[in-house]
Amino acid sequence: MTDPSYRGQILVFTQPLIGNYGVPSSVRDEYNLLKYFESPNIQAAGIVVADAALQYSHWTAVESLSEWCAREGVPAISGVDTRAIVTYLREQGSSLGKLVVGEEYDADEDEAFEDPGNVNLVAKVSTKAPWHIPSPVGDMHVALIDCGVKENILRSLVARGVSVTCLPYDYPVHKIASHFDGVFISNGPGDPTHCRTTSDNLRKLMETSQIPIMGICLGHQLLAMAIGAETIKMKYGNRAHNIPALDLMTGKCHITSQNHGYAVDATTIPAEFKEYFINLNDSSNEGMIHKHRPIFSTQFHPEAKGGPLDSSYLFDAYVNSVSQYKKTQSSLHPNMANRPSPLLVDLLAKERVGVAPGVPLYQHPEPVVA
Repeated sequence: MTDPSYRGQILVFTQPLIGNYGVPSSVRDEYNLLKYFESPNIQAAGIVVADAALQYSHWTAVESLSEWCAREGVPAISGVDTRAIVTYLREQGSSLGKLVVGEEYDADEDEAFEDPGNVNLVAKVSTKAPWHIPSPVGDMHVALIDCGVKENILRSLVARGVSVTCLPYDYPVHKIASHFDGVFISNGPGDPTHCRTTSDNLRKLMETSQIPIMGICLGHQLLAMAIGAETIKMKYGNRAHNIPALDLMTGKCHITSQNHGYAVDATTIPAEFKEYFINLNDSSNEGMIHKHRPIFSTQFHPEAKGGPLDSSYLFDAYVNSVSQYKKTQSSLHPNMANRPSPLLVDLLAKERVGVAPGVPLYQHPEPVVA
């Protein structure tokens, strides 16, 4: 619910009973990152469950699901046959929907449906100014293009000795790449074609720098657009924590966590790249890798909080390439120090800047918890 990739979506939970563990607090870890959430607020536009637990029990819980939704102003409804909704979505594909108050159906209101696919959702969840997360265990420094980054992506980098400076999604990273040891493109919501500026900046970056690059989810799609590949809207999308992806380099299958409604058209990937992973359920593209340079991306989430952790080694591969690049640059430019200066660390914010909560996109009704 706090994953920025869910901005603008109504979540339908298929598990019959939701909320019996309650909601944990916003406590932060040793890196000043949220310990239990992927962002500071609920990102979904609405919540639909079959049965909401009125009583919760867990040692980390501080409030109920109902109290959390009400406090954040996010509409939620229970007593719904979510199996019937899922059956409909399986046949019709991802569909527009809304939660309304009242018993009478008003056909005229159908005219008022708004399609989140037509909105640049990334602009809503991306930081509005750079912010910084220092690593206490290393001296590498990566620029992260924040399209709606999850806290555990940041944690996966910082814990491996990488200090991270998060930049707005449309920041011209190619102009400052020489001050970093690597570039990372995060996950995010919506249609990647709304982020042409980002893909153009990435294209210029690859034309002017040999810096290591890694992308996840939307970051994968934007990197693909930057090299001239195309993206497609999927009928259903892939949203689960148990989707098999085949590593075409090793022949091994990884169980992956996924949440995306768009995919890269593998037939449009240019010759200097090759497919890295494919989805064993629907054969869709799950990643690509440059044949000679340290550039790769995945459609799935190797950082998935709570698992599966099959593909978390990809962060090690990226950090290794960042470390090697830093060593090479240090030998070529011995006077250049890429580690963040104390002044930079002091001046930059330590949290996302100017990101509004994920309240419903187009209207702000009173919260409804049935």
